[in-house]
Amino acid sequence: MRRQFDDNGPHPDVNEVVTQVSDAFRRNAPKLGPLILLLVLGAIAWSGIFIIEPGEQGVIRTFGRESGKAAPGPHFVIPFVQQLDKVNIEKIRRIEVGFRGEERKPHEALMLTGDENIVEAQMIVQYRVTDPSKYLFRLSNVEGTLRATAEVALRSMVGRTNIDALITSGREQVQEETRKWLQMLMDEYQSGLTVSEVKLQTVDAPDEVKEAFHDVVRAREEKEKLINQAQGYKNDKIPRARGESEKIAREAEAYKRSRIVRAEGDAARFEAMLAEYSKAEQVTRARMYLETMERMLGKIDRKVVVDGALTKGTLPILPLAPQVAGAVAQAGGK
Repeated sequence: MRRQFDDNGPHPDVNEVVTQVSDAFRRNAPKLGPLILLLVLGAIAWSGIFIIEPGEQGVIRTFGRESGKAAPGPHFVIPFVQQLDKVNIEKIRRIEVGFRGEERKPHEALMLTGDENIVEAQMIVQYRVTDPSKYLFRLSNVEGTLRATAEVALRSMVGRTNIDALITSGREQVQEETRKWLQMLMDEYQSGLTVSEVKLQTVDAPDEVKEAFHDVVRAREEKEKLINQAQGYKNDKIPRARGESEKIAREAEAYKRSRIVRAEGDAARFEAMLAEYSKAEQVTRARMYLETMERMLGKIDRKVVVDGALTKGTLPILPLAPQVAGAVAQAGGK
């Protein structure tokens, strides 16, 4: 082998090295050819293996035309002949109408209500892909079409609704009707999408008259608050009054029954006493007299019993003891 010399010392001749490598390759080409072909075929085959993840669905195209679908798992497509497109069919996607993040889009958001008032409406649409074939091949710009169609559906519903209902109590109905209308249009376009939810973010008057509309809304809310308070007071007082009335009625009924029972008892006792009296009049009369005197005298603190014979020809004695005792006590105090 020839060597060349320079400032760094001797080194091999490059042309000679290239010639030797070429000769060696030509001599061993019959042996290396199958190996090289096998490596090339292996690389091509490896490039045709794909994995479909859970929640995804694959669409296989042969020469650009759909030829089948692929479920989750490993799959093989013929390189340069077939192509596999993977679509996530479980992911919940969303678009924004009337705004993008913090940026407002007045050309999308400004709308005319059914009573000819201008409002600014912002909306979020959530959807998912249910037919990958239609999603891939029917529309060239699926998201743009969905956003434009959502704007049309929202404008249609806002145009049928008064501003009062749109700002306050009618939001839920507008959202549901907009979702149904949007889904019908996307089905007509064969978009392969299912709209799961439509949510109004902001429904407000333009900036020039926003404060006046807010005053109206606050007044309505205050009205509703007072009505609810009055209704609550009514609902509290009426049941309470009914309960009190029922209580009084029950007490009166109980008193009535007790009086009736007592009267019936007194009558029964009188009849029993009358029966005894008819059997022994003198004894019964004496017993009744003694029982009556026992009850009456039992209520008197101080008693003086005088024989009736001693009172003949004498003056009655007045019970002056309490009065005299009071006078004496008063004189002693002075």
